[in-house]
Amino acid sequence: MRPIKVVTDSCSDLTKELREKYNIDYLQMNTVKDGVETPASLDWEYFSPQDLYDTIRDGNRVTTTQVPAPTFETFFKQWLDEGFDIVYIACSGKCSGSVNTGKVVAEELLKDYPDAKIASVDSLNASMGEGQVAIKAAKLRDEGLSFEEVVAQTEAARNKVNQFVTVHNLNALKAAGRVTGSSAFFGNLLGVKPIIISDSVGNNVPIKKVKGRFNSLEEIVNLTADAIEDENQDILVAHADCLEEAEEVVQMLKEKLPEANIILGYIGPIIGASIGADAIAIFSWGKDVSRFDQA
Repeated sequence: MRPIKVVTDSCSDLTKELREKYNIDYLQMNTVKDGVETPASLDWEYFSPQDLYDTIRDGNRVTTTQVPAPTFETFFKQWLDEGFDIVYIACSGKCSGSVNTGKVVAEELLKDYPDAKIASVDSLNASMGEGQVAIKAAKLRDEGLSFEEVVAQTEAARNKVNQFVTVHNLNALKAAGRVTGSSAFFGNLLGVKPIIISDSVGNNVPIKKVKGRFNSLEEIVNLTADAIEDENQDILVAHADCLEEAEEVVQMLKEKLPEANIILGYIGPIIGASIGADAIAIFSWGKDVSRFDQA
């Protein structure tokens, strides 16, 4: 049996420590500002989180690209030459075209590697929710499961990832086309903060509004606690350059879920460019996520 390479992309927002712990690689997308493309590094080599989020706070638009096809070709070929089969955990296909590009490149490459296997898996999530799915795949690989078993069990687990996010408003997500929902959610009512989930088909959907920033932070903690079925797990918290508030969320989680291990990190360049500054998100394993349609 060939060894398995688990790889994700810049949307996964996995910290370097988590990537190293679980032996996960990632493929870089790009941010684009003033026509200049910059690799979207999760280790922030090219600009700092504050640089990115201050740019957005100042009203500047930062756009993004998916993983370029040549990047897939280069790294997939390298890993195939090294003897690996590849499980690529992609950002939700509702948010990025990378999962489809990965499939197309894989089909072409496998013509020259008939004994190898590549799976391009739609995580149905983004940010550290996608990261949670990649970690799941890596754990299954490390348990010695076959390629087919890793893919099947990873796909079966995707709707167990619970995402609860709060933002100051939906302007950035709306501009980037990364959120669905009724027009009522798009108004900027004074002091009202939306709560966003990722539903079972990978859409980002605002499900409720909460009055006040602190109340919105408390609400995503409560929603997480309600969704969790096993408290003994890693809960990932991601923030868009609002560390003090994110640390408050971590403390609230520790008080409500003392058996959980809370891991804090940044919302990376790609998701950050879409969601805007000061977002805070919690990702955990729990109850099945359902489809959430809004008129």
